[in-house]
Parts: sequence; structure tokens; C-alpha cells
Amino acid sequence: MVSTHLQREATKINPAIEVPGTRSLPLEPEPATETGTHAKPKSIPRQSPPQGTRWWVQLIVLAALGVAGYLGWPYVAPYVMPYLTHSTVTAKSGGPRTVPVLTAKTHRGSIDLYLNGLGSVVGFNTVTVRSRVEGELVKVLFAEGQMVQKGDLLAEIDTRPFEVQLKQAEGQLIKDEAALHIAQLDLDRYNALKASRSVTQQQIDAQVALVRQSEGAIEADQAQIDNAQLQLTYCHITAPVTGRVGLRIVDPGNIVRANEPTGLVMITQLQPIAVVFTIPQDEISRVQQQIKAGKELVVEAYDREFRTKLATGKLLALDNQVDVTTGTVKIKAIFQNDDNMLFPNQFVNARLLVDTEHDVVLAPASAVQRGPESMFVYVVKPDSTVELRRVEIGATEAGETVIAQGLQPGESVVTDGVDKLQPGSKVAPREAAK
Repeated sequence: MVSTHLQREATKINPAIEVPGTRSLPLEPEPATETGTHAKPKSIPRQSPPQGTRWWVQLIVLAALGVAGYLGWPYVAPYVMPYLTHSTVTAKSGGPRTVPVLTAKTHRGSIDLYLNGLGSVVGFNTVTVRSRVEGELVKVLFAEGQMVQKGDLLAEIDTRPFEVQLKQAEGQLIKDEAALHIAQLDLDRYNALKASRSVTQQQIDAQVALVRQSEGAIEADQAQIDNAQLQLTYCHITAPVTGRVGLRIVDPGNIVRANEPTGLVMITQLQPIAVVFTIPQDEISRVQQQIKAGKELVVEAYDREFRTKLATGKLLALDNQVDVTTGTVKIKAIFQNDDNMLFPNQFVNARLLVDTEHDVVLAPASAVQRGPESMFVYVVKPDSTVELRRVEIGATEAGETVIAQGLQPGESVVTDGVDKLQPGSKVAPREAAK
């Protein structure tokens, strides 16, 4: 302890004194003053270590930057990678790289223009079969889901009550006919005695009225007979239209009533059948022009996924007003439906053929790109380099686009790999499968 204290005191008095057992630092030369005397040497300040951020805070910041870069890279990569890749490959190989692309040739042809709309299938005729008379249902002669023809017998109601009414009306007719016969004979006798003034004119007029009354009774009896026969006919329920029978609602043994709301069964006509779909109100003029020109517009029905064509029909009618809530108008098309591919209340995608453009230049829709100023395509030149060419397009249908200006038939355009190209890029073209 004493020796250490002495060393500290000696160092304070003269820093140049080297104390045994200690390390001395070289001293800077003393700067000369104006008077030639040596100034007191300045002590070297002891620098403390920098006050840095704690290590765990730095670790969190680095982790946050890494996560932000990882999440943001997919959005930046499509714009940065082509330039980075091009620069890297160029720097390594000493020239532009060859980009593999898919190409297709433009051609001249015709294109059909369609209007698409979501619709549903409706039965051309849908009938709920009801009984016109009241009675016990004794027979059901159809199977559920069966196809029936117009006039086929579907069910029978107990006819005995109506047969009794018929016999009663026929008996009354016989009675009234006998009364008419007697009244007619008396009238003939009165007319024979009229010349001898044996009967008065009043008796003759009364007899004439009696004959007329009997004739009226006979007419009423005949009406009762006809009504009873009609009721008997109504006991045999037949199909009013040709179509498919639905699920039956009542079974034999039930008492049915006339014009019951639920009815006995429902029949839907399937051949022909209708599809109701909508189109935007802005397209009404195009459809009206074709109808006014007398053209028969073709309508195609597809499934909900737009993959399978179910049937082909024709336009039947246009609705008389636009739905103000949706801005669309309803269109009804008719289909023969010979193969029963269309089913009532089925949702379908309808395509209405409104026009066909002939002798136009067509290119794949995937080749047309949208730029900041105009549409453009990459055209492959004979030296396997690409040229950016501005184009004017028309309608697009079924993956093909009408090129109004900018391309000629037979030119090869890039359909896949456009994001890796720039004007003058070297490409390895490969024809895309049609």
C-alpha cells in the first residue's frame, strides 16, 4: 500500500520519472514559447468508451429491417429483378443474355362478338294439375319424374256420386219428355176444335204455354245430364301439356277438393325450354340493331363454370323495361333441349352472339400489354431480337384481340416472358401451343 502511494505521488511531481514496476507513456515534446521557456506539458485526456445503444436494441432493429425487406421484396421484385438480372448477366458474360419466350403468329380471320349474362332456366310451360271436382282419389297413374304426353291419364277420382247424378238427370228427362208429349197432344186437339168454337182462345193459349214449359224442362234436364257427364269426365285427370311430372303431393285414398291450391302434381314442359338472362343497358342498342335487321341471334348456354356448352338456341324476346336497380334488361331465349341438358331453375351462363367481324388481323390477347401512353406488343424480328411496337386494338373475344393498327398477318409476337424484355433484347422464341 505504501509503495503504491509513493508511486502515485512521484508521478504527479514529475511524469517523466519512471517508477520501477510501472509502464511509462512517451511524452510529447514541449512546445516552445515566445520567451524560449518550456510550457507546462499538457496531460493527455483519457477517453471514455463511446456510449452506444444496448446490443439487444440493435438486434431488434436489424430483425425489423430483415422482416420488412422479406415482406416487401415480392412487391418490388417484378420491377427490380429485370434490371438487376440484365445488369448482372451483362457484367458477367460481357453481353446481353438470351431470354426464353413463348410466341404466336398473328393471322387474318373472323371473330364472333358475344354478350355474356348470368341467367336461369325456366320451363316454357309450368302447370299445377288440380282437380275440378271433389271426391276420393282412387288411382294415381303416373310415376314421379316421369315424362308424360299431353292427354295422358294421371289420376282418377271416385265416379259413383256423379254416375248417380247422371241417372237422376236422365230419369227427370224421361218424365219431362212424357209431360211434353201429353201437352203437345192436347194442344193438337184444341187446335182441331178451334174451328167449331168448342174451346176458347184462352184455353188454347194456356195449352201452348204448357207445351213451352215442358220443352224448357227438357232443356234443363238435358243440361243436368251434360253437367253430370262433365263431372264424370273431370274424375279422369289428364296431362294438360307434355313435360316432366314432379313429385306427387297426394296419395290414393285422400279426399281432394276442387281447385285446391296445392294441386295433385306439377308438370313442367322441357321441350322446348327457355333461359332468361340479363345484359347491360348500354348494349341494348346493339341487340336492337340486329333484331331490326331481321337477323336471328344465336344464344349459347354454358354451365356455371363456363366450361361445358349445354345447348344452343335463339333469341326469343327482349323485356319492355330496364331494371333501374341493376341497370340491366332481361332477355328470353328458347332452346329445343332435345337431350334434356337444361333443367328448370338451373343457373347458366348465356352468350348472345350480336355480331361477327370479318377479315381482321387477330393476335393473342396475352401478347397485348398496356403501357403508360398506349397499348403495345413485343414483335420478334428475324435476328431473334424484340421490337416494342405500339398498336391500336379492337374487340377481344375467346383469347384473341382485334388489331386495328400496328401489326400485319404472319408477324410473331411474344405471349409469355414479356416482363423480362426490353427493346432490343435477345430472345429464344418457342411457338406456343394453340
